[in-house]
Amino acid sequence: MADDRDPPPLFDDDEKDTKSAEPEDLFPPSTDAKEKDKEEPEDIFATGDTTEITLDDEIPGTKASDPIAAEKKASDPPAAELKTETPVVEKETPKEEPSAPKEEPEAQTQDEIEEEESGDQFTIEITVNNPQKVGDGLSSYMAYSVNTKSTIPEFKSPELSVLRRFSDFLGLHEKLAQKHLHLGRLVPPAPEKSLVGMTKVKMAKDESGTREFVQVRRAALERYLNRTAAHPILRDDSDFREFLEKEGDLPKATNTQAISGASMMRLINKIGDSVGKMTFKMDEGDQFNVAWFEEKHQQIEAMDLQLKKLHASVESLVNNRKDLSVHTATFARSAAMLGNAEEHTALSRALSQLAELEEKVEAVVQDQSDSDFYLFSELVKDYIGEIGVVKEVFNERFKVYKTWKDAEVMLSRKREAKAKLELARKTDKVPMAAAEITEWEDKVEKGEKEFDEISKTIRKEIGKFDINRVKDFKSIIIKYLETLVNNQQK
Repeated sequence: MADDRDPPPLFDDDEKDTKSAEPEDLFPPSTDAKEKDKEEPEDIFATGDTTEITLDDEIPGTKASDPIAAEKKASDPPAAELKTETPVVEKETPKEEPSAPKEEPEAQTQDEIEEEESGDQFTIEITVNNPQKVGDGLSSYMAYSVNTKSTIPEFKSPELSVLRRFSDFLGLHEKLAQKHLHLGRLVPPAPEKSLVGMTKVKMAKDESGTREFVQVRRAALERYLNRTAAHPILRDDSDFREFLEKEGDLPKATNTQAISGASMMRLINKIGDSVGKMTFKMDEGDQFNVAWFEEKHQQIEAMDLQLKKLHASVESLVNNRKDLSVHTATFARSAAMLGNAEEHTALSRALSQLAELEEKVEAVVQDQSDSDFYLFSELVKDYIGEIGVVKEVFNERFKVYKTWKDAEVMLSRKREAKAKLELARKTDKVPMAAAEITEWEDKVEKGEKEFDEISKTIRKEIGKFDINRVKDFKSIIIKYLETLVNNQQK
């Protein structure tokens, strides 16, 4: 049994020797390789930690990376460290820099909201009422009482009341447009002058036939003044304050006729500007600014087209409801007359009740027709005019840009002329050419500055326009729906 037990311990000793011998010869290099494989991702992670220390502030990571970095210097070439660090710098810098200009429109909209809030610190309310005819015949005119209630300290009194004729309103708009339109500010349009309507008012002996025309104009004048007063710069204008404060007659406004030489010149200038836009292309350097103006221009054109279609539909609706109201009233009178002529008592009573019901229907339809016109149709018409002003402002920006570029072309020509004089050795004309170059350099610099200023102003003005447009349409639509519901309940 002892002989049988001796070999196993000897076999175990051999296995122990072989097992102990195998790790001494073969296993150590594999463990070194595995340790190196483990160290390499730790080095990459360590480099990542070192580049992101300013964001994460992980101080323990820096201590753990020190011995690993020391081992890596001994085993790996220094080029490996450069490869891991350089892409981090190249990826961070180009992505952060272009993001700054993209935040400009958001900041501008916030500024616009702040300006509106600051403008709301003072209140101003203007009403136009009591239209009265002054004079007789073709020399007569309509005068309106303009009442102002305001907390603005620049006004001489918190409550003002003056008498103004229609041409005074047109003259005020002309003055404000000459001052502010070329700077990129949106000046609300004044109501259009109706030659046919005013002729009827002048020649009519009875005011009942022209009462509707006068009331429509009175409401339009009131909306015009309140829109102008809502602008924080226009309401501080000296001409606007004079219009609201000065007692007595204002200086007679010129070029306010519906058909005049000035109106024909304005029409010709608009046609020339439209032709100039087709032949001259704007090539701005700021692509972000170009994209914004192109988008707004397309939006304004589409809005103008849709609002004109909507206005035509609402006008048709108003006319149909007026016709329905007239025919309903006619039907009610006929039913009442038939009831009076009927000898049968029950039938006569039924016809009388039908006539009373139709009279109520006629009143409801008439009220709804007035709501369609004064609430919805006039709002759409006003904003068609406002969009026309936006187009004019875009046209003014185009004029400033063209003036700037024309100055650059002239400057290059002046420089070429000076170079030719120097080559021809005409020293007596060189100083004059240099002075002209300096003059045109100033014009180029002024043109570029004016273009930047009008672009910024237009962006702010259109931002305010969008905000007011949403508010106005929202409030009017709510009122219009309320009138529909109330009339349906009646």
